[in-house]
Parts: sequence; structure tokens; C-alpha cells
Amino acid sequence: MSTLEHLLDGNKAWAENIKKSDPDFFEKLSEIQSPEYLWIGCSDSRITPSSSIGLLPGEMFVHRNVANLVNHTDMNCLSVMQFAVEALKVKHIIVCGHYACGGVKAAFDDSRFGLIDNWLRHVQDIMHKYRSVLDAQESYDDKLDKLCEISVIEQVTSVGETTIVQDAWSRGQQIEVHGWIYTIADGIYRDLKVSVKSLEELDAMRNKTFERSMTSTK
Repeated sequence: MSTLEHLLDGNKAWAENIKKSDPDFFEKLSEIQSPEYLWIGCSDSRITPSSSIGLLPGEMFVHRNVANLVNHTDMNCLSVMQFAVEALKVKHIIVCGHYACGGVKAAFDDSRFGLIDNWLRHVQDIMHKYRSVLDAQESYDDKLDKLCEISVIEQVTSVGETTIVQDAWSRGQQIEVHGWIYTIADGIYRDLKVSVKSLEELDAMRNKTFERSMTSTK
């Protein structure tokens, strides 16, 4: 018997529970997916994107990586974005980070772990860019929380700067990009108020990024 049999049993119980409220749920789900949302979040195991915001399977397309980063050389992330925007026609892209992020902390502390150091260099670039903002925070934890927030804002900008999103905007496709942050200690998501749905709004947001980063949402 598989040592993971308890997981398979849990899956059966989960599926049966859904079918109790909607007997045809999985049959309908197998025919098509039409999510309105693309989620770009951290790989942290303590975060369960769909279920934690009350969505069912098929309602959100999900991409996750360490520290919820969006960079223009990551073919994995860009491929997910292109499929979500051009094939699934999502209406919202949510970039979601979280406080006390281990990846952000590793970058902030300049820790060395090997291959992942190259990935986290993107966070360190953000850290150096906003050094004066971080230095203005009183405690170590405040600095780390602020960097988690700023990194999300920078990723929202990165999403808006992709040709995928800009081409969609230029052809009149409605897509809004949002920045959220999650507190593991209370299970609550917070909107960082940096949503953009056009190139003009993206440009305006770029100009206000430094000002926005000065105020925490915690």
C-alpha cells in the first residue's frame, strides 16, 4: 500500500463533498475552464490561493514561485501569463506576496543558499533601489515587511510592462493588474492599492510608486 494512501483518501472525501452540493460539478468542469483570474504568488506551503479566497477549481489560473517574482526572462511565468491572457481571457491578474516571506528575508539578509541566490538577486535589486525607504523603518521586522510590500508593487509594474499585457491593452482587452499581500498570522489578504488597467494608469503608478511605498498597509 502506498505510504501516501491517506492523501488519496482525502482527495476522495474532498471530491465527494463537492458532489454533494453539485452532483455535476466535475463533469461540467471537465468540459472547459474559464477563470477570470490569474494568480501570481509565492510557493510558500502555508498559502492556498483558491480556497483561501473562496474559489472553486476552474475559477482561478495559478502560477507560483519563490518570492512571487515576475521577471522578463522567466519563460515559465511568461508562458503562463500568455496562456491566461490570450487563451483564457482572464480579466484580472493578482500579484500576491506575503509578510515574513522567506525568499525576501534571504535576499534582505544577503544569505547564501546556492542556485536560488541568482533568483533572489531580483529582490536585492529592489532593496537597493528603495534603500532610503527601508532605512526609514524603525525595526528589522518593519524593514522586512516594507520590502515585501515594495516587491509586490514592483512585480505589478513588471506585469504591466510585459508585451503580453500591453498588447492586450492595445487591442482593447480588459485586464486589470492588482497587488495584494497576505499575513500568515491572521489569514487575511490586503490590497496594496496599486491596481492598473491601462498603459496610462501604469505610467501614473510608476510615478507614485516611491510615495506609495512610504506607507504600510499593516
